[in-house]
Amino acid sequence: MPVSDAVLVLNAGSSSIKFGLFEISAAEPVLLCKGLLDEHEAKPRLMVKSPAGEDLFEKHRTAEDTDGDHLFADVLAFIEDRFGSLRTVGHRIVHGGPNYSGPVELTEDVYAKLEALTPLAPLHQPRCLAPVHAIRGMRPALTQIACFDTAFHHGLAPPASCFAIPRRFEERGIRRYGFHGLSFEYVAGRLAEIAPELAGRRTVIAHLGNGASLCALHDGRSVDTTMGLTPLDGLVMGTRCGTIDPGVLLYLQQHERMSVEDVEHLLYHESGLLGVSGISADMRTLLASEETAAQEAVDLFTFRVAQEVAVMANTLGGMDCLVFTGGIGEHAREIRSAIGERLGWLGVRMNAAANDAARERIGGGESAVDVLVIPTNEELTIARHCAAVLQAITE
Repeated sequence: MPVSDAVLVLNAGSSSIKFGLFEISAAEPVLLCKGLLDEHEAKPRLMVKSPAGEDLFEKHRTAEDTDGDHLFADVLAFIEDRFGSLRTVGHRIVHGGPNYSGPVELTEDVYAKLEALTPLAPLHQPRCLAPVHAIRGMRPALTQIACFDTAFHHGLAPPASCFAIPRRFEERGIRRYGFHGLSFEYVAGRLAEIAPELAGRRTVIAHLGNGASLCALHDGRSVDTTMGLTPLDGLVMGTRCGTIDPGVLLYLQQHERMSVEDVEHLLYHESGLLGVSGISADMRTLLASEETAAQEAVDLFTFRVAQEVAVMANTLGGMDCLVFTGGIGEHAREIRSAIGERLGWLGVRMNAAANDAARERIGGGESAVDVLVIPTNEELTIARHCAAVLQAITE
């Protein structure tokens, strides 16, 4: 079934790459298939499914396949055989730095500038850029487009954008950028569709997953967020610590004699839910465990989320709406309930039955704050941006 305008969207995570193929000739992108490049297992695998979830293609990389780009070639081969040639590939790029406030074509110059931002997102930026490099080697003439997780927060202004350090560092780009912007952008748009009366109100979106952050929205615009210069800041995450006393880092280096590389690995890979529990970074595993350490990790997670929701509410001067999204936010009713209980003083009340069923609206009738669950869709957001960039290129 050849299509006229097919866009492949790649959303690279720390150990897997989600992707979606979209037809963009219509007013709204249409999903043709979706899939996963899972590199976390002993035998990395490629899975492709229809929009309805039916299996279309699956392949495991064998021990003889030493080429790290092998499964990328399989993705392209499957798509081109089934749907025809691609128009473009869109990528989620975590950090856009101070210069990129919207999607942009990935030229050699843009790629080099994004690669230079790796110190600001050492866990994520290389993973996001690796597919760009791989596809450039396989299809050098294919247009590639970068869509940034920082772009939605680009308008953050002082004091929310500032660190209390000498100004000369801010002039060098050391400021709060924020992340998960593609998710927040989608949820903000979806909120305006399903509850237009809330679109201009004071809203806090909680993107809770292996990576987690909050966004304070006013009139649909980001005015504050919990992540800062890097995706390490803010909430407790799967393996990342979130906000921490800078003195801890100095202590680790000066008295534990840890190198900068050791500290970086500790904060990105050994901390968060994994570090506190000593069991797992997966919230599902912790919720199913009867171990005290697992329960303490969950408790710290909900405590920090509620604490930071209050900070976002302070920025907004109140809170009219709280939205849960992301893997944990969408699926872990126990976590939503615990956070809601901690925010009772802010007027949050949950409808237990609606929360258990993960309905769209889960606020209780007496709640002073509207509470919703809205599944995110970063891939659709990227497809929309790609369509707009391609139109601008051809005009």
